[in-house]
Amino acid sequence: MTAKPAMLRAGAVLVLLAAWQLIAMVRIWPPVFVPEPAAVWRQLVRTSTEGYSGYTLAEHLLVSLRRILLGCLYGVTGGIALGLLIGIVPTVRTLLGPLVTFVRTLPPLAYLSLLVIWFGIEEEPKIWLLLLASLPPVAVATAEAVRGVHEDYLNAARSLGASRWEVPFRVVLPSALPEIITGIRVAVGVAYTTVVAAETVNGVPGIGGMVRDAQRYNQTDVVILGIVVIGLSGLLIDFLLQTLDRRLVPWRGRG
Repeated sequence: MTAKPAMLRAGAVLVLLAAWQLIAMVRIWPPVFVPEPAAVWRQLVRTSTEGYSGYTLAEHLLVSLRRILLGCLYGVTGGIALGLLIGIVPTVRTLLGPLVTFVRTLPPLAYLSLLVIWFGIEEEPKIWLLLLASLPPVAVATAEAVRGVHEDYLNAARSLGASRWEVPFRVVLPSALPEIITGIRVAVGVAYTTVVAAETVNGVPGIGGMVRDAQRYNQTDVVILGIVVIGLSGLLIDFLLQTLDRRLVPWRGRG
């Protein structure tokens, strides 16, 4: 990152903080609606040392990240496999394509209650919810990327002796990798936005559960702290995925 973009981003953050502080000081809304940045900072210190609902901020975040990691791991793996089938096999595309689109358009809260009925209130419904949130974007991206692989690549592989089972994994999958990684980034983002919904039921410890619990008691400073932590950790995860993208697909944008 060069100095100029970093300075611009830092300046934008400072302007946002100044506007927030000004709005809080003039009391357009009561502090329960718009707490001062200092109040959020005090909650950061308090939750990091004394904890909230029996757990520190780091413990809440790590539990949520574990849930996201497991849900996305299952969702991405299943999404890639399902996307390959949808993209390669026309019959599977006809049967499962509409189902994937149907699940992708559903808001997470629409099926959270059903998952709780099926799996109880412990970890299973949360993981399943994150899985169902992350699988469709990867499946759609993989299927579209597979269908977009140039026919010349397939013909060349077959003429060089590639078997029917080698073509998908040695030709199709590497060619579709840039779009698949983009789908993974989208899926992780969707899963991250779903974590608060996933943790509305027995979500403590968990950053989403912390936000939900603070909302019940009008602890707006804790709610804002949770939102900021979710956003910053999401930015870090997306940065790591972009780094992985540059390592695995160095030719992206050079064609």
